[in-house]
Amino acid sequence: MEINTTLFGKVDIEEEKILSFENGIMGFEECKHFTLIYDSENRSAISWLQAVEEPGLAFPVIDPQVVNETYDPMVDYDYLSSLGEFTADNRFVLAIMTVPQNLEDMSVNLKAPIVINTDTKKGCQVIVDDDFEVHYPVYEILKEKKGDK
Repeated sequence: MEINTTLFGKVDIEEEKILSFENGIMGFEECKHFTLIYDSENRSAISWLQAVEEPGLAFPVIDPQVVNETYDPMVDYDYLSSLGEFTADNRFVLAIMTVPQNLEDMSVNLKAPIVINTDTKKGCQVIVDDDFEVHYPVYEILKEKKGDK
């Protein structure tokens, strides 16, 4: 399937790479289908959650444990039951990034992660009860990690 994107142009996506979000993403509830776009040859920690229905809607996302190794939010799994049964191998969590013009102000939203069941290809965004920040600063963390490589 070919989709149009504002950031990446036309992208060929395999049907099995389409993720379904029954309730969309907060603020963008009308978009129900997304795919992850990343550079497979030069894999960085940052990927893009691209809406299939809306070419201009793409969220930079990151595994929250890349920037906070102890990140393990309390999620009400009853709320996630529509995504299918979770195991240690099929739960994939992402955090949406905010990347302003001043990169030093870059942050991730640890309060509202995206949870994906990789077996069912279903996902949702949840608000966790834990005391995590909506704007968790990550510039220095990513800069340090990049220097380690």
